[in-house]
This record gives sequence, C-alpha cells and structure tokens, in this order.
Amino acid sequence: MSGHEARPERSADAKARSAAESARSPLPGPPEFAAARAASTGEPAGSSAKGAGAAPASPGTAGPLAAALAELVRGRTLAESAAASAFEAIADGRASEPEIGALLALLATRVPTAEELAGAVRVMRSRVRSIPTSVPAHEILDTAGTGGAPKRFNASTAAAIVAASLGAKVAKHGNRSRTGRGSAEVLAALGVNVDADPAAQARSIDRCGICFAFAIHHHPAAKHALAARRALPIPTIFNLVGPLVNPAGAMRQVVGVYHASLLRPMAEALVRLGSRRALVLHSDDGLDEVSISAPTRIFEVEQGRIREWSADPAALVPASADEAPIEAPASLEQAAALLRAVLRGEERGWARRMALANSAAALLAADRVRSLEEGVAAASGAIDFGDAWRTLEALVEHSGGRLVGGDR
Repeated sequence: MSGHEARPERSADAKARSAAESARSPLPGPPEFAAARAASTGEPAGSSAKGAGAAPASPGTAGPLAAALAELVRGRTLAESAAASAFEAIADGRASEPEIGALLALLATRVPTAEELAGAVRVMRSRVRSIPTSVPAHEILDTAGTGGAPKRFNASTAAAIVAASLGAKVAKHGNRSRTGRGSAEVLAALGVNVDADPAAQARSIDRCGICFAFAIHHHPAAKHALAARRALPIPTIFNLVGPLVNPAGAMRQVVGVYHASLLRPMAEALVRLGSRRALVLHSDDGLDEVSISAPTRIFEVEQGRIREWSADPAALVPASADEAPIEAPASLEQAAALLRAVLRGEERGWARRMALANSAAALLAADRVRSLEEGVAAASGAIDFGDAWRTLEALVEHSGGRLVGGDR
C-alpha cells in the first residue's frame, strides 16, 4: 500500500512482555533522571529500587501519596485505581509539593504504563473547565501532541485548520512552547484571541468548525503540581496526560509523542479511555509529527483495537527536485509568517509537504478520508482553493480576535 505499510498485530503474550519491559525500562534522557530518582528515594544515582524501597512514613505523618510512593520505590507500577487516587490528591490540593515532586520523579524514571496514564487522565478530565459545545465528543478532533521533540514547523496547528476546512469538528488544544513558537504563540501572532472564554470557544466550533483551547485556562487542578513540575529538570507524566485531556472531550486525536517508547502505552491508554479513533505517532528522525524526512511509526486506535503501521514520506509527499532545504523558523514572527504562507497556498516547499502529511493524519482520525493518500489530496485542494485560509479567518473572527497579515 503506497504511503504506509501495515504491520501485523502482536500476540497477547508479546504485548504483555513489551508492557513489562517498558515498565522496567527508564526513558532515555538526561542524567537528571538518575538524579531525580536519587532525590526521590534517597538511593545513590543509578541504583535500583526494585525489591528494596524505603519504608513508608509512620501513619501519623504519612501524606496522601504515601501508598503510591511506597509502590513506586519498590519498583512496582500503579494500578489504574491507585494512579487515580494519587492524582485526585494532587488535583484536590491535598498533596504537598515534596510528595508531588517525589511521585513525578519516580514515574519519570521509566515509561509509564497505560493504567497509570488512564488513571491520571480520568482524574484530570473530571476537573477540566469544559467547552459547552453542541458538537458530540465522538465527532470532535484534536491534534495536540506531547511536545518535547525537535520543532520544524507548527504542523499540528496547520493540520487542525486544514481538517476543519474539510468538515472536521476541531477543538485544537494547545499551550505555550519552550521555543516560544508553540500553537498559542503562533495563533495569537496571526490574530486569534487565544484567551477566548469557553462560551466563545463553543460558538467558534459550532459556527466555523474549530476553536482554540488554551491549556492554561482549562486545567485549574493542574496548578497544584506546577511548583513541583518547575522544580524538576525533566519531562513528567503531565506532559503525556495533557494531550489526552481535551476541554471539549475530543474522542478523535492525532497525538505525537517525543519518544518511540511512549507509542504503545499512550495508545493502550486511549483504548482504556474509550477513544473513537486516534493516531499516536513518532517519526524515525525524532519528531512528534508526521515527518517528511523519515518514516513515521503510527499506532492507530480504533474500536478498542491497536494497529501498528508506518508512513513513508517518499511515497506520501515526495519532494520536488528543486526544493529548498529544511530551515526551521528561528523566531515567532518567522513561524507565524510560514504558517500564513502555507495556509494561503504561497509556500510550496517542505513546510507545505509537512502540512499536507499531518493534515492527512488528522483527516484520517476524523474519518473524513479513508487513507493518508486521500487525505493529502483533500488537504492540497483545501489549501489551493482557499478553504484553509478562510477557516483561519473565521477562527480569528469567532474567537474575538483581529486578523494579522491578512492582506493578499
């Protein structure tokens, strides 16, 4: 099949072995992972907590995360209910900053399990400041990823707009980025009012098929973990939970992850959470988006099952012979200008190809097309006929913003 290649599903035994190995294996990362574990457990950096573990605090001083911490320092994983209990204590403000930091650091020493992710997500979903849209959750699409991977272009933002222009209902969840060129910054630079309240967001998705949901306005419970997260020099489970807590309840998603080891647990978590259709992906060149430079591994969730396949950019979005080399934007202004040029059909090189590939994935998750190839063709038409740009104009208008750089 052109564009992507299906791989056979693994047996239950193979999947169980993979899950066990993932739970034992630390994520590749900076030396701070070992330091974080040492700070959390009192063990020398590099030692194993498996089978040992510090004794829990005495009943008189034990905090609400004591049971979870006791499991984690023994090298065990948390059941979904235990993870939910721990995150309820965090979300309700009952856990102390040292406890939260210890929990997050211990979880960061390995790949989280689907049970841990699902337990945390259920709690955060129950406390989200929701968007009161009339669109059913099973129709709503989101393209938010985990971040933490090299960034070339705001591909997921472009994909959200293009998908909406072709009839998908999109609640684009996003935040500021460490690069200063995330979805919130770039959309604001184009004139979108990223601070629109939930009522305005609902009107936007109802009237033009898309809204932007700025994460900082929708997750009040997350504030209790903010200080601990800032104190840790490493990604935490919150980086993985965030994309799965869409304020409009999106049950269709494209979720890019920053490391390939996260593909299966994130997909399995989405199965547990009842996702209608989702594509969890990571490219072989390290991106949390569909790449145009290397194959992209995709774990597709549909009807409670997971199918693993890959997208080949050479077949899906081939480069022209005279295409300029990839040069990622170095500033917010450049990033906004590039996204504007892509949506207006003025950019015909690598950024357009990346927008087409990621739009195709979004359209597939939304059930608007039957293949990535069909999605690329549809996205190309939406851009070239002006539908994508008009959708951005409508998003600006319905958010209460003012278009920037809209003159042709």
